[in-house]
Amino acid sequence: RWMTRKKKVDEYRTFQQDWTDEFAFVERAGSAMCLICSDKIASMKRSNIKRHFDTRHAAFASKYPAGDSRKKACQELLSRVEASQQQLRVWTQQGDGNSASFAAALAIVKNGKPFTDGEFAKSFMLDVANELYANFSDKDKIIKQIKDMPLSARTVHDQTIMMSNQIEATQVKDLNAAQFFSLALDESTDVSNLSQFSVIARYVAGDTIREESLAVLPLKGTTRGEDLFKSFNEFAKEKNLPMDKLVSVCTDGAPCMVGKNRGFVALLREHEKRRILSFHCILHQEALCAQMCGEQLGEVMSLVVRVVNFIVARALNDRQFKALLEEVGNSYPGLLLHSNVRWLSRGKVLSRFAACLSEIRTFLERKNVEHPELADTEWLLKFYYLVDMTGHLNHLNVKMQASDPDRHLHLHYIPGVSVRDFELQAADLKASDLWVNKFKSLNEDLERLERQKVELASQHKWEEIKKLQPADQLILKTWNALPVTFFTLQRVGVAVLTMFGSTYACEQSFSHLKNIKTNVRSCLTDGKILAFMALSAKKVPDPWSRAINSVFTLRRRCTVCIL
Repeated sequence: RWMTRKKKVDEYRTFQQDWTDEFAFVERAGSAMCLICSDKIASMKRSNIKRHFDTRHAAFASKYPAGDSRKKACQELLSRVEASQQQLRVWTQQGDGNSASFAAALAIVKNGKPFTDGEFAKSFMLDVANELYANFSDKDKIIKQIKDMPLSARTVHDQTIMMSNQIEATQVKDLNAAQFFSLALDESTDVSNLSQFSVIARYVAGDTIREESLAVLPLKGTTRGEDLFKSFNEFAKEKNLPMDKLVSVCTDGAPCMVGKNRGFVALLREHEKRRILSFHCILHQEALCAQMCGEQLGEVMSLVVRVVNFIVARALNDRQFKALLEEVGNSYPGLLLHSNVRWLSRGKVLSRFAACLSEIRTFLERKNVEHPELADTEWLLKFYYLVDMTGHLNHLNVKMQASDPDRHLHLHYIPGVSVRDFELQAADLKASDLWVNKFKSLNEDLERLERQKVELASQHKWEEIKKLQPADQLILKTWNALPVTFFTLQRVGVAVLTMFGSTYACEQSFSHLKNIKTNVRSCLTDGKILAFMALSAKKVPDPWSRAINSVFTLRRRCTVCIL
């Protein structure tokens, strides 16, 4: 009886082959891997795999009902995965390479380490293996495999370039297969004073919206609109990007981007000979509005900056003030200097100033510096209003992930969309109680999802937030379920969902580039930088950004649902 029970448990925890055709899962390294989204489930339970499939890929299940159609679709997915793995095996079979060295190279790049750390990693593994496998009968075999693993700087470099090229080819292939795509563009200067032009693409692939960095293009001369467009156009031609599917471009609103005659957007429209939507990043708009505050609030900010400069810009004052903070038990290490260039600086400076206000008063009294405004009730009311306002803007800027701007949509900007067909299909959809109720239900689901995220975030349950179905998938599931009679409506919905509302993704790429190209690694070639960016870029938002979405984002999504 005990043996029978043990046998059932073993079967229960063993991957079953029929799960591939039923739920699009395969076994990889002791875990069940989804062929659709590549997520892995460690527990080999049918219920867990079925729950993942039903909640995350309901649109796939609806499009391919159980039976021959789903089996065929799953086998096609499996073929694609195996083809990709075959490419990796081809690489690993070249020379003395192997899959372990590719895995090591990927880990080195993902952690921003230099190629030369490969040899260090090997010596580290050898030291650990000598102790860890001391009592193993095949210890010598394990040690030999580690020693034979190629991890020289040149090998790590070559493998990094190979993997980067594969990712790039996959991106271009997916872009060509997508209905539409949009771009977010921004330019910044790296640690070696070289201008870098970030190009981020957003497009729909199946039931997911992908937002990926296509390139960070170096600009070694001027950064005029003509220079930006020339660099991008050469890149687009080289990679064969489907520019006829481009719907919109989001920029920071700089003259080189949106200049009427020679700006990037104007030159792009002229080259493509058609209209292309252009959006001004909402985050940059907010930063500009915050800088253009009224005269009274401007005076408040001016005084704060003068006081901060008096304390921080003088070494002796800075040391004495930090000693005072430590003496009274204040948890902050000091004040922050203000910079007009940094878009989050104003809010951070004001917030820190407010947290140390009593210590600032004490310090100024010791220095016999008089600023009676710091004790004036009217001035303090203005000051705390400015602290709250800029803090809210900073909170929105950091938490918001590329929200779409709430603007009127001109259908003429969407390639291949007939205004007449759109109007007829919109009327038919409005007259259909079935589809009206489905979109209303979607709206309710989105609101419920946002409430769940906020509630879980308040409880710091980040792992639970990860398990929630992404809002984009909920929206795409409904749009993809529309019958062919609403084909134009579906295309418009997909086009709108690809649009950027901010260049936040570009700012993230610049922050990532700053971690890669540092003062001690400032001589990296352009090709190496692109490879590092492709392999180490984080494509999944952090848990906090997943949890907190602005009301603006929710409103825009609801607008899309009832378009």
